[in-house]
Amino acid sequence: MATASKPICKVIRSQEVYEGKQAFTYRAGVSAESSGSQGICMHLLTIPPGDRAKAHLHENHETAIYIIKGQSGMWYGEQLEEHLIACTGDFVYIPAGVPHLPYNVSETETCTAVIARTDPDEQESVRLLPELDEIHSF
Repeated sequence: MATASKPICKVIRSQEVYEGKQAFTYRAGVSAESSGSQGICMHLLTIPPGDRAKAHLHENHETAIYIIKGQSGMWYGEQLEEHLIACTGDFVYIPAGVPHLPYNVSETETCTAVIARTDPDEQESVRLLPELDEIHSF
């Protein structure tokens, strides 16, 4: 009789970086690929001064963000009509399916954040929304 393998805890010391569909560069952390996670991913994002993502949404997955350093602005809503600014120490929640366009508020300082999603294959549920990209010029 075969025995089921026991779940194990892991430390991920990743130096791997990748560019997401959203046009941001992430440091890979916890994901299905790195840890075998089944319901979450968590990565580190550093947004260069004045940089922005492409407008996008995560179809069936929620996102939680913690701003470690800096300020991030984000346009969100069906036509990116809503706006928020999150600063060092703030948490941000993005429901599944909500279009958003994040950016670094500062022209001189980086913004660093920890991002967690309820999708272990982080890029799988990303859907770009090019029709919304030019609503807000930077």
